[in-house]
Amino acid sequence: MSERYIASVDQGTASSRCLIFDDRARIVSVSQVEHRHIFPRPGLVEHDPREIWRNVQHVVQDALGAVRLGLRDLVALGITNQRETTVLWDRTTGEPVHNALNWQDTRTVHLVRELGGDDGADRFRERCGLPLATYFSGPKIRWLLDHVDGLRERAEAGEVLFGTMDSWLIWNLCGRHVTDVTNAGRTMLMNLETLDWDDVLLDAMGVPRAMLPEIRPSMEIYGEAGGALAGLPVAAALGDQHAALFGQTCFSPGDAKCTYGTGSFLLMNTGEQPVRSNNGLLTTVGYKIGDRPATYALEGSIAVTGALVQWFRDKLGLIGSASEIETLARTVDDNGGCYFVPAFAGLFAPYWRSDARGVIAGLTGYISKGHLARAVLEATSWQTREVVDAMNNDAGVSLTSLKVDGGMTANNLLMQSLADVLDVPVVRPIVAETPSLGAAYAAGLAVGFWPKVEDLRAQWHKAAEWLPAMEAAQREKGYRKWRKAVARTVDWVDEDDD
Repeated sequence: MSERYIASVDQGTASSRCLIFDDRARIVSVSQVEHRHIFPRPGLVEHDPREIWRNVQHVVQDALGAVRLGLRDLVALGITNQRETTVLWDRTTGEPVHNALNWQDTRTVHLVRELGGDDGADRFRERCGLPLATYFSGPKIRWLLDHVDGLRERAEAGEVLFGTMDSWLIWNLCGRHVTDVTNAGRTMLMNLETLDWDDVLLDAMGVPRAMLPEIRPSMEIYGEAGGALAGLPVAAALGDQHAALFGQTCFSPGDAKCTYGTGSFLLMNTGEQPVRSNNGLLTTVGYKIGDRPATYALEGSIAVTGALVQWFRDKLGLIGSASEIETLARTVDDNGGCYFVPAFAGLFAPYWRSDARGVIAGLTGYISKGHLARAVLEATSWQTREVVDAMNNDAGVSLTSLKVDGGMTANNLLMQSLADVLDVPVVRPIVAETPSLGAAYAAGLAVGFWPKVEDLRAQWHKAAEWLPAMEAAQREKGYRKWRKAVARTVDWVDEDDD
């Protein structure tokens, strides 16, 4: 093993992890701790920021201890994080003023409609690249300011700070109130061209500038950690999907990847100019290296993929672990005509319908738990197909292969289903946890651990590949049935629903 290492913290939707990488980008240690999901009411999803901070400290020290390394062996720490999840805390005490509102939380559905007015979901898209949706941070901030007594006055006075999870961790590590462009770009408050907070957006959303962090590049030394991690340079922060784009070495326009975790996110590098979508995709900042121009991306966001497997396990109890779903799905040859559209938090790309809710369609007396397991896995494939179709139309070229990463890529049946549904090869790299790898790459570049971006390409290696094996007629029939099921999810939420 090499003498010096990079630590990467992946603060995700379900857990916090620390991976230690050597100078050849090989994983030498991993530590992971799950945190609680708090569900006050249907559609509301919260996390305890203090629990997450404790877990992050634990996994860094545990990952080091497992291979008998110390802080002196690390050259830097990179952070990647669940995006849009919103934390507000007291500037003086550092204590959160409310639980974090998770990106899946839908409590802002009525506020989003109000903000859209006559213009609807696209009111702010030209400025920030995003449609109005419950997904993003801006409406979540506004909701907290409107519903927590005295909070707006304190925020306007600069006594209360906002951050996504990267900001929350950097504040606790270094005492600096900063965010990077990829996370800032998911708030609906950053101008896509200037890469700064936009006064028109702030005024419309009702968010005081005084509570916002400074926007910085994705890769630079933000400061040195204190406390138990004293002296460790914190040198990168990227939203998890942007870190995965970087970790998959998608450095050229047209390069694309999809990360399969709690949700799934397909990003395509579009170069130094933002590409506006006409097909329901997001225009977002891919990453920004120091003083270089930002790299932009098109993104298709799918809210529920791995979360559906968790729901199948935890709420229905039909499997004991996530990995068992593949075994159960293989007890049948197909889905039996059953389709599961998991619009638990509305439909994301390419529809952006906050009023949608989940549907199981095609149920008959023939359907068994094996068919349901198939439908759960195929939901991820069909949702990916919708995003790929939209991306092909926006980019003007067709995807020829798909790089994949994330925990769900361990499911071989799902990977074959993806290849069949997309009709392209699906390729998994040796390091499947590419958000962590991307954060490590970014931190390593910031401190000179890896000299050049180009050097990182040589470290990417294919571990597995799945080729299409489905007849075209079967594929198109399945897609037609899927879209019929999707049509039955919309317009479910009424004005008098909580």
